[in-house]
Amino acid sequence: MNNQAKTKLLQWQKEWSQGFQREKARILVCAGTGCVANGSLDVYKALKKEVEDKGEFVTVDLLLEEEEKTGVSVVKSGCHGFCEMGPLVRLEPSGVLYTKVKAEDAKEIVEALLSGGEPVERLLYRHPISKEVYAEENKIPFYHHQKRNALAHCGVIDPEDIREYIADQGYQALLRVLMEMKPEDVCKEIMEAGLRGRGGGGFPTGRKWEFTRIEKSEKKYVVCNGDEGDPGAFMDRSLMEGDPHKVLEGMAIAGYAIGADEGYIYVRAEYPLAVKRLKVAIEAAKKIGLLGQDILGTGFNFEIKIKEGAGAFVCGEETALLASIEGKRGMPSPKPPYPAQSGLWGKPTLINNVETFANVSGIINKGAKWFKSRGTEKSPGTKTFAITGQVANTGLMEVPMGVTLREVVYEIGGGIRGGKKFKAVQIGGPSGGCLTEEHLDLKLDYDSLLSAGAMIGSGGLVVMDEDTCMVEVARFFMNFTQNESCGKCVPCREGTKRMLEILQRAVDGEGRAEDVELLQDLAEAVRDGSLCGLGKTAPNPVLTMLKYFKDEFIAHVVDKKCPAGVCKALKGYVIDPEKCKGCSKCSRLCPVQAISGEIKKPFTIDQSKCIKCGACISSCPFKAIKEG
Repeated sequence: MNNQAKTKLLQWQKEWSQGFQREKARILVCAGTGCVANGSLDVYKALKKEVEDKGEFVTVDLLLEEEEKTGVSVVKSGCHGFCEMGPLVRLEPSGVLYTKVKAEDAKEIVEALLSGGEPVERLLYRHPISKEVYAEENKIPFYHHQKRNALAHCGVIDPEDIREYIADQGYQALLRVLMEMKPEDVCKEIMEAGLRGRGGGGFPTGRKWEFTRIEKSEKKYVVCNGDEGDPGAFMDRSLMEGDPHKVLEGMAIAGYAIGADEGYIYVRAEYPLAVKRLKVAIEAAKKIGLLGQDILGTGFNFEIKIKEGAGAFVCGEETALLASIEGKRGMPSPKPPYPAQSGLWGKPTLINNVETFANVSGIINKGAKWFKSRGTEKSPGTKTFAITGQVANTGLMEVPMGVTLREVVYEIGGGIRGGKKFKAVQIGGPSGGCLTEEHLDLKLDYDSLLSAGAMIGSGGLVVMDEDTCMVEVARFFMNFTQNESCGKCVPCREGTKRMLEILQRAVDGEGRAEDVELLQDLAEAVRDGSLCGLGKTAPNPVLTMLKYFKDEFIAHVVDKKCPAGVCKALKGYVIDPEKCKGCSKCSRLCPVQAISGEIKKPFTIDQSKCIKCGACISSCPFKAIKEG
């Protein structure tokens, strides 16, 4: 029976991979959330129509027919990652990448493709600094420095067609563990690979699997944490949208390894495209016997269900997530017992995040040694990051653990927008911390970041330039955390509220000198006394701000100045008497009559009345008014 299962899957792989040889060319249109929002579906329709009108269109649906027709396929893929340049269109096998494509560009793209002519140059990527034009995707610096494992299929296959996944070794890892490995062997392989959880603190994945495996219970569960709530993070969303079967396969392998027959994917409802594609993938896998009962005739059963979350940040904490699946309010519980001992409905439960599961099939197919060939000794493999903020190239990347922040910001990210100076990067979202210019050569791995007072978290990177106020950044993240606190424990519920009040006072120009020490003490108390991991890490943005930008906070609360010139309440406007001609235009436009003077003589601003609206600056024809 096992041999029949193996023969069936290998036959599918052979047939479907051979079928793709009938494509003379393939046009891949990014249909990730970002590109869809920018009109990529219109681009897809326009390209498909152009190819059909030329009589060259061929679809994957024709692959199993005897007819030998060849042609050009037009496919909606997952996220290509280069979000700054979307909508994106890539041509295969040439590897040409077109950027910022519009529907009206379709005719020119198709004509160039079919004629074998040069690519459409105006749609190619042009480096913002060197001005060099790149035709092939893999030569663009954003892609050239990446090593894709979890994201290997994203932007390459149609995520809604299981045959495309199977044609490229899909579900081979599941077949191998079912036919050749015992559950303990699977856990051992994951442990030897050194895979660490990709969603937070980096706990060793294999150890978590083994802890759950050895628990005695007739019922166990596998849970995939897709509750990606960090501002600026979209790694898990892109994986679920672009390669859902890799996540499902990883969960099924985990189910076999720990003795579970049921799994849940907890994904926030704000990810409708991810939910849709996961549902399509689950149904497709069940239809051909790769999920459900008696998988491939091996006797292994594994069902996967989707639970849509309401978007509470605290549900990223595993015990709160489990409570939410059970229909309860998402609030964390004390540990121990750990979910591996008593999780979903009191049964042993394995919880990993999306990216962790996406790494499993590669380890099984290629071995622990292959996985450890990238990254560092204690943090092997690759990690996805979402890079946003004041950087030239925003988007989704995957790099080996241990690359430096400088490589990520300046080589992949293309440097700071407008040639401005790098100031800091917030890594790990509200649970992370700031890294500064002195950390540009710091390696991005779990242990190095912890030593700097930060953490990888889910992998969000928000880059900030010289015009960023770090006090306002800390206030922003504290406002987010305070709003998302479940309120169960006093240190988090009350402590984050008090910290937010202090930070708000500072940016409002009402700070006090004693706030410096008070804020430090409060942050440490919340860190040490909170119940769950989210509460314990909530002060991190504040603690790193005080560690690396303390002078900036002191300037706010003592000198009543915002060095970055961002905080409106701390802005002051003055009139340069040398430049002022006494035209009175600023006085007439001031909404609170804060400006006075005599015609043809320099005017003055009453700072006690000024509301810092900026109307005077924009109206002055002589540029005599400035911030002071």
